[in-house]
Amino acid sequence: MRTVTALPNEVRQDEHLWIPLRDGTRLAARIWRPTGSDDAPVPAVLEFIPYRQRDLTAQRDSIHHPYMAGHGYACARVDLRGSGDSEGVLADEYLEQEMNDAEEVLAWLADQPWCDGRTGMMGISWGGFNALQVAARGPESLRAIVTASSTDDRYADDVHYMGGCLLGDNLSWASTMLAYNSCPPDPAVVGERWREMWRERLDGSGVWLDTWLRHQHRDDYWKHGSVCEDLRAVRVPVLAVSGWADGYSNAVFRLLQGLEVPRLGLIGPWSHKYPHLGKPGPAIGFLQQVVRWWDRWLKDVDNDVMDEPMLRSWMQESMPPSTAYTERPGRWVGEPSWPSPHVVSQRRPLLPKRVAEPDEAVGPAELSLRSPLSVGQFAGKWCSYNAPPDLPYDQREEDGGSMVFDSEPLTERCEILGSPVVDLEVAADRPVAMVAVRLSDVAPDGAATRVTYGLLNLAHADGHERPEPLEPGRRHTVSVVLNGAAQAFPAGHRIRVSLSTSYWPLAWPPPEPVLLSVFFGGDTALRLPVRRVSEGDDVAPVPFDEPEGAEPIATTRVAMGEQRWTVIRDLVDYESELHVVKDLGTVRFDGIGLEVTRRSEERYTRTGDDFDSVRGEAEWTMRFARGDWDVETRSRTVLTSSSADFHLHATLDAYENGERIASRDHTADIPRDCV
Repeated sequence: MRTVTALPNEVRQDEHLWIPLRDGTRLAARIWRPTGSDDAPVPAVLEFIPYRQRDLTAQRDSIHHPYMAGHGYACARVDLRGSGDSEGVLADEYLEQEMNDAEEVLAWLADQPWCDGRTGMMGISWGGFNALQVAARGPESLRAIVTASSTDDRYADDVHYMGGCLLGDNLSWASTMLAYNSCPPDPAVVGERWREMWRERLDGSGVWLDTWLRHQHRDDYWKHGSVCEDLRAVRVPVLAVSGWADGYSNAVFRLLQGLEVPRLGLIGPWSHKYPHLGKPGPAIGFLQQVVRWWDRWLKDVDNDVMDEPMLRSWMQESMPPSTAYTERPGRWVGEPSWPSPHVVSQRRPLLPKRVAEPDEAVGPAELSLRSPLSVGQFAGKWCSYNAPPDLPYDQREEDGGSMVFDSEPLTERCEILGSPVVDLEVAADRPVAMVAVRLSDVAPDGAATRVTYGLLNLAHADGHERPEPLEPGRRHTVSVVLNGAAQAFPAGHRIRVSLSTSYWPLAWPPPEPVLLSVFFGGDTALRLPVRRVSEGDDVAPVPFDEPEGAEPIATTRVAMGEQRWTVIRDLVDYESELHVVKDLGTVRFDGIGLEVTRRSEERYTRTGDDFDSVRGEAEWTMRFARGDWDVETRSRTVLTSSSADFHLHATLDAYENGERIASRDHTADIPRDCV
């Protein structure tokens, strides 16, 4: 990324401001704005997230907020209630309280003498979620949003559940927030109240995983904050962004299709990162795009930002399977609308062991499958956070326990864009069953690179609100929608579909082993979103500039971290473990003299094919130190299950200068309900 030091406007930084709310709570904010904005007010842009603007996101914030401020905007990075240096307690994601607070913050920004009364919201992940959610509430000052790596559907397409299956990342994410919510405010900002505020958080934030496990279906809890319930409520322009290695690419397609406002979509090769910091590369000049977006909708500049295709996506070329990529070869393609006139659905019947040709006649047949619990150990993360190695490995490691269908070698290049669908006629021998479907690119040497995948809890086949246990042996016709993809399959390669009845630890297994029967000769088929463009019609989007940003704040590496992703198999006791270490080491934020340590370990274990042995465990250590101030929290979350219940145990210990000052213990047994 190119550091830009000469910006159109000189920027001043208000390192700490309090934003007062009606109930007396104060939120901590950092604001960058043009030095001349006291005399010539400018629009304001809000990023509103719980990840500590004074330290944990400070370096990232320093790259893009001053950059936008230098182009004529007042940029506010505000800690949510109960996070960072803000007062109060953060008790869950996207609560009504959070939405009310966001509206108050926007009104406060619009009312400042350096703001012209117009505001925007932007953010990635949590900040992308609440930008969409607040937009649907229609605050008076809000004129446009940028939402990156987010979703419009909190139940069906988020970190918690997928296709009615409980995701392993539900545990991982809950443990992350248990750790983050345990962090104290900085005494340098809040003074002697820091202990009181810290204890309030330790006592009040709670174990969010307990709540999420008590909402196993699509109920009002998940509908709150799911803007897909009424996309017409969003009445401001939307720039929606994600990456193919991210967990949130699907929402971009739905927003483009369902919104009735000016909108643009952008999907690159990236993981869960802003595109100007995007990995795998290539990263792009995203901040230049964002400035043009704000210029158009917050300043009424008649620029050409809306002249680009509605959707720009990175068409990925074939690559050998790898758990990490530095770059993904490909090219940018543009679609004038979504659904795109360039994309047609190609139906290929599935036969035993084969993906048939589109017009091939098929006869009746039946195959059965009961996958071992080992299928899924090489699946990678549900969402890549670019903490390598966290992408799927060679799918031959998984296909031995799966039902596999291969096409003939392709005679010509085939490009897909969108969500493939696999239609299945199936019967299960248990009341709760799942099917995991993978689509892979198989090279002539046999190496299989997973392109996309989808999950479906068959008990949820008729909907996620009121699932019903399956009648063993009864046939059902279901459709498994796979995550969106943009992929080129070269001539000579094969297209592979793989089915399995488990996918641990990416998804929690069903209550019992399942024998799944698949019936052929009728509805069972693969539907591919094939991109076909006539010569001369495929207009390439205007190339992106190189990534730019402001100069990041100074930090010093005090202690190195480590990243590990280890699979352990014991062939005596048949115990298996996936051990994930994400250790960010210790970093000193030079400007405030604060040292921060972060380390997490996750272990996902099983014994043979014993479904009751499945166990997930996540541990976190967070430490903050400056001079004689040294605080640390250690948290641990363990989730196990039986055929009837989930069993949750979480602990949290807090230390000041090596002495434990608080300890919390949470245990719960939560009945499984068609999950």
